[in-house]
Amino acid sequence: MSIRRFFRWYFFIPIALVGIPLLLAAVGEIVKLLWNALLPPLFGWPSISIWQGLGLLVLCRLLFGGHGAHGGRPSRRMTQEERARIRQRMCERFVGTSEPSQPRNVTDM
Repeated sequence: MSIRRFFRWYFFIPIALVGIPLLLAAVGEIVKLLWNALLPPLFGWPSISIWQGLGLLVLCRLLFGGHGAHGGRPSRRMTQEERARIRQRMCERFVGTSEPSQPRNVTDM
């Protein structure tokens, strides 16, 4: 095993073991501070601890954040035919014609 390979993997293990809990603690503290600064004075809700802040963050992620990029759907680009089909449907729905109108020039006015 070369020294480069050794440092490439084993150098980041202590950083991850220290950094991930510190990051979680910082995020939980931010959520706690925001909650305790806004909601008890405005609505009379109780103050929360750092653990409740982390739980609230996880709950919001599960409810509103989805599971991965784009909610688990694979990302792909639309083809020109798909764009034309969508454009035609939008024109039929909102303009009432099956063909998109041509953009007007400023000199035509």
